Amino acid sequence: MLKLAQARAMQLAAQGLLQPPKRQPRRADLVTAIERMRMLQIDTIHVVARSPYLVLHSRLGNYPMAWLDEALAQGQLAECWAHEACFVSAADIAWHRGGQDHRSHHWAHRHAQRVHREHRKDMDALLAGIRDSGPVRAADFERRDGGASSGWWEWKPEKRWLEAWFALGELMVARRDRFQRVYDLAERVLAGLDPPFDVTLAFSPAQQRRHFILETVRALGVTPAAWIGDYFRLKPRVSDRELAPLLESGELLAVPVEGWGTPGYVHREHAEWLDKALAGKLRATLTTLLSPFDPLVWDRSRVLAMFGFEYTLECYTPAAKRRYGYFVLPILHRGRLVGRLDAKAHRDTGVFEVKALFLEPDARPEPALVSAVARAIAATATWHGTEKIRLGSTQPASLGRLLRAQWRAARVKLAGPG
Repeated sequence: MLKLAQARAMQLAAQGLLQPPKRQPRRADLVTAIERMRMLQIDTIHVVARSPYLVLHSRLGNYPMAWLDEALAQGQLAECWAHEACFVSAADIAWHRGGQDHRSHHWAHRHAQRVHREHRKDMDALLAGIRDSGPVRAADFERRDGGASSGWWEWKPEKRWLEAWFALGELMVARRDRFQRVYDLAERVLAGLDPPFDVTLAFSPAQQRRHFILETVRALGVTPAAWIGDYFRLKPRVSDRELAPLLESGELLAVPVEGWGTPGYVHREHAEWLDKALAGKLRATLTTLLSPFDPLVWDRSRVLAMFGFEYTLECYTPAAKRRYGYFVLPILHRGRLVGRLDAKAHRDTGVFEVKALFLEPDARPEPALVSAVARAIAATATWHGTEKIRLGSTQPASLGRLLRAQWRAARVKLAGPG
């Protein structure tokens, strides 16, 4: 039987979060990291770095953010709707194309269909214009009401139509300019992918579902059936009965896990990790900060069950009702989620502000933990180009003094009160 800590090690290994990188990152490592996770969720909040860049930093360390944009522009990556809007490897995009059955339940696809029904003439004209004139950005169209937008339903009409065509698969993202999507016809984007897109590939909904189930188990390391559906937004829910043929074929392995009332499933490619985990030889040593949209934590029920970590992204919560802060980053330390911090990067002044930092009740500020957390915060600040650290309140209060002592010893620049 796998102990829960061993199951966590399996998941961290599968996600690329078990141990620190052993060398400086290379360009190819970025695509490899995304292939390991199977996708990289996109979110535009940039209180710290935008989420996809931060997710990669947690795994790669000090890599240039431009690598992500360049990999997209060079066709090594593509954008599509998966868990949410995501980057995926060019080698995987065929599984996300074709028939709509596997994603027709997704909110983005349903909304896009409704927008197309209501604005068919305008949307068709927009698509024809792109076919004739080439790629466009939403910024190429003037906002008619002069106001600002805060979400899909408040976007200017052309932005909504571009996003609807993207969700429906007629448009894809050719590249990003300052993180703004540049839309082009899907056929032209697909023609530029590396590796090349095979136009003859056509998967049935059943084949796609089977593929995404296997890929989810691979990405999660070990998982009960109940957690599988969320990763690629599969419906109906995945059951043990559905997984039985994959056990019989040997593509999945089953293992009992401490505290789980149902089997844990492991991809056959991770059999060696499973043996190491059962022998207590799969050891977590990485300490890093995680994005709220990291696949390790985006399923709040899964992270609670696996790590005992209750987590809510409070940027959508009214300020007066927030418990921890606006943009709170979980702290991963040697296989445990030991705390969280509310951070903000002040790019104009080069300050990385930790407004508040909270350790979990069972995490004691012992020297090894404090030293590792101090290094993780400093590494994120340096990578971000905000090398001066400003620390606000901490819980426990003594943690602030200990962190500052670590930073002074390492000659990290500290900023005064903001």
